[in-house]
Amino acid sequence: MKNLGILLSGRGTNFEAVAKNVASGNIPNARIAVVISNKADAGGIETARRLGLTALVIRSQGKQREEHDREVVAALQEHEVDLVCLAGYMRLLSPWFVQQFPRRILNIHPSLLPAFPGLEAQEQAFAYGVKVAGCSVHFVDEELDHGAIIVQKAVPVLDTDNEHSLAARILEQEHIAYSEAIKIVLEGKFEVVGRKLVTKITAK
Repeated sequence: MKNLGILLSGRGTNFEAVAKNVASGNIPNARIAVVISNKADAGGIETARRLGLTALVIRSQGKQREEHDREVVAALQEHEVDLVCLAGYMRLLSPWFVQQFPRRILNIHPSLLPAFPGLEAQEQAFAYGVKVAGCSVHFVDEELDHGAIIVQKAVPVLDTDNEHSLAARILEQEHIAYSEAIKIVLEGKFEVVGRKLVTKITAK
C-alpha cells in the first residue's frame, strides 16, 4: 500500500477526483495518508475532513519559504508519504523540498507544457488564440512547471468558448489525467530518458 500526500491551497477539485479514484480502486494499492493546506480557509481541507481523511493546516503566511517547507516535509515524513501530489498548491517549492522526494512529487498544470507555464495558464492560452489547449501532469523539479511530463490531455478550443468555458473543460480532463499519472508512477513501470518518460510494456 502506497501513501499519498496531497498539498492544496484552494477548492481541491483535483484532490477530490483523486480521492474518489482511490476509494473506488481505480488507483489500486494506494491510500491518502494526509492532506495539507497552507490556507486555513481552503475548501479542499473541508472536503478532506468530510471524507474522514487526516487534514492539516500549516500556515505559510509570515514564514520564510524554507522554514514553511521544512514544516510541511516533516508532516509528510511523519505520515510516511510515498508520493506527494500538488493539487492547486499555490506555492513554489524550495529546491530543498524537491530534494527530499526525488521524482516523487507530481503537479498538474492547466496547459500543454511547455506552453503557458505559471499562473492563469488557461487565460494565457485563450488570449493567445490557440486552437488546442489542455493539461499536463509532470514530475516537479527545481524549476517552475518544468519536470518530465507523465500525462497530457488535449482540449480543443471552440469558437464559442470564453476563458471560463475553456477552463471548465480543461478541468474535466485534469480530473482524469491526474489519476492516470498517479497510477503510472505508483506502478513504477517507466523510465525517464532525457526529458521523456517511457512506459515499459511487460509481456503477458
